[in-house]
Amino acid sequence: MDLFENLKIKVNEKLYLKDPETSVLGKKIIQESILLIDEIGFDNFTFKKLGEKIHSNESSIYRYFENKHKLLVYLSSWYWSWMEYKLILATTNITNSKEKLKKAITIVTERVTIDTNIEHVNESILNKIIIAEFTKTLQTKEVDQENKEGFFLIYKRLINRIVSIVNEVNPEYPFAKSLVSTIVEGSLHQHFLTEHLKTITDCNEPESATHFYQNIAENVLR
Repeated sequence: MDLFENLKIKVNEKLYLKDPETSVLGKKIIQESILLIDEIGFDNFTFKKLGEKIHSNESSIYRYFENKHKLLVYLSSWYWSWMEYKLILATTNITNSKEKLKKAITIVTERVTIDTNIEHVNESILNKIIIAEFTKTLQTKEVDQENKEGFFLIYKRLINRIVSIVNEVNPEYPFAKSLVSTIVEGSLHQHFLTEHLKTITDCNEPESATHFYQNIAENVLR
């Protein structure tokens, strides 16, 4: 049985007006928004275009999401929650702290190439969106208020789970949070460079970003 088949991802209720997980139309909005953002980019994405894609009125999408920014934050929150689930699943039975950290870094830095059995979410394509668009969820004038409202709670929780592993490996290391946030966001940037600006990255092989950040962690935590 696929361990992800019956997975229920919980996302901050303030990100939506109606939970898209509760209806066929809502799940269709999530499924097709992922495909459309990947196809045309978030800047060109509109609810009107999505409505045409799903053969529904634009107004029906606004019943679920106030605007496209909140939809993007919803998608990123879903992604990081799914990533947290994978992290817990992969590290729970590892007792060696160094091996646990190595596995955690693998989980958050590798390219997602396999889609699981969550029917309305293609995680491989969602991973491409996170690589290309995640900074747009944070770099806004409203980031401080949105942070207070808990929009980024899942992302921060994932970071701090890995921070706790770093602290197991070396409790004396003073920059654990900065290290982990650099690994997670830096790997997205390296994957972006691999896709678009290959000449300024050494991470042009599928697993090289993972090896790069594992190497950094191993060297700084000695």
